[in-house]
Amino acid sequence: MNIRTRVRTGTRIRSRIRTSVRPQGRTRGIRLAAAALAAGAAVTAAAVPAAARTAASGDTPRYLEPAELPPHPSSPWYAGPVTAGQPDPLPMCVGEALPSIASHRSFWTDYDTNAEQVTVVERSTQRAKDFAALLRKDLDGCAKKLMRQYPDITAEQKYYGRLNVEEGAHVYGVHTTTTWGASDIALFSVGRDGNTVTLVRWAQLGDFRDAPVDDFRTTTVTAVDKLY
Repeated sequence: MNIRTRVRTGTRIRSRIRTSVRPQGRTRGIRLAAAALAAGAAVTAAAVPAAARTAASGDTPRYLEPAELPPHPSSPWYAGPVTAGQPDPLPMCVGEALPSIASHRSFWTDYDTNAEQVTVVERSTQRAKDFAALLRKDLDGCAKKLMRQYPDITAEQKYYGRLNVEEGAHVYGVHTTTTWGASDIALFSVGRDGNTVTLVRWAQLGDFRDAPVDDFRTTTVTAVDKLY
């Protein structure tokens, strides 16, 4: 599963990506699907609940900066602009749940490691709760869904627990291997601040041993905490 194809990477990797999506038929569909594997002015922030603070201030949620992602041993991180709408391609497992009102930012390194943040501002706190719960449900069933839809993929996942930031965040890991030999690891987190939900995804070649879980937890806390 070639999760790294989701964002721009170095020239060497991009050449490999072009080669990997040429085959036709069922294998091409599998590979493409696998690739899709992101206050108030008058009062202080502490004086009102987060949802009310967001609605009253009209602030735009802030996004992660490259330096706030898990450090890469051989490359700096780069970032694209914050862009309105759903990311393209959609992230695996949670992509179908992302609404058109989402906004996103993509990150990449000189190698295969890439990341994404997707943020959705809902009309109410309850809608945000429901949306966060939907993303978590999709991630809870991610590995089984991938293997059911794509027989050439073997997937396993881990739940890394809840983080105590704003209204909470949850961290997951998904490892996939394919019959043609690809092995990829992805970390996901879903967090909420009032009526705003943010999804962070990190991915590269490798398995669970290569996942920077502690650093990703720190990135997730930063992402949720800096929304407003």
